[in-house]
Amino acid sequence: MTEAPHENKPKGGGTSRYTLALIPLVVFGGIAATAAKMLYDQDFHGKNIAEIPSVLIGNKAPSLNLPPLEGSNLPALTDEAVNGKLTLINVFASWCIPCREEHPILKALAKDNRLNIVAINYKDKNDNALRFLGDLGNPYRAIGIDPNGKAAIDWGVYGIPESYLVAADGTILYKRVGPFDDLSLKEGLFPAMEKAGLSVRAE
Repeated sequence: MTEAPHENKPKGGGTSRYTLALIPLVVFGGIAATAAKMLYDQDFHGKNIAEIPSVLIGNKAPSLNLPPLEGSNLPALTDEAVNGKLTLINVFASWCIPCREEHPILKALAKDNRLNIVAINYKDKNDNALRFLGDLGNPYRAIGIDPNGKAAIDWGVYGIPESYLVAADGTILYKRVGPFDDLSLKEGLFPAMEKAGLSVRAE
């Protein structure tokens, strides 16, 4: 049998195949680099990534009807616990390390009786949540448990801790994703509280 004559192949044929194979990697690398730059810009150039806009801001807060944290001697988190009060709703869990970091700030905020601070205890164990409050102190006036995360879905929670400032009429004024720090208080929470008519003096 006569073999077919060998065709002359361009010298660059193999290189072209390698180039095509590298295209997805190059595209992925470009996307990763862009995302990293955005995070860098947000974290280090004053664009706080934690101040994530929420579609709920400016709208009425979702209804609250969560069972109490047994053993805490605090009331359940219901609409009655927040209606008619400027309220900071904090989503926390004992297993959440950033929640522990921001807890002293919440305790300091709780000294102002004009601000009603309540909590949603997210996917936590009762005993662990009680130990958390026993070790770190309790800034809350009411706590509702959310063992399955259903309430967190209603509130559009990204990750904990998260906090929502709710006006006396039930309108969501402000959302903080992540733990509070001095900058987020000064540039986020305090201005929102002042817009709600509560004068704030930064310490």
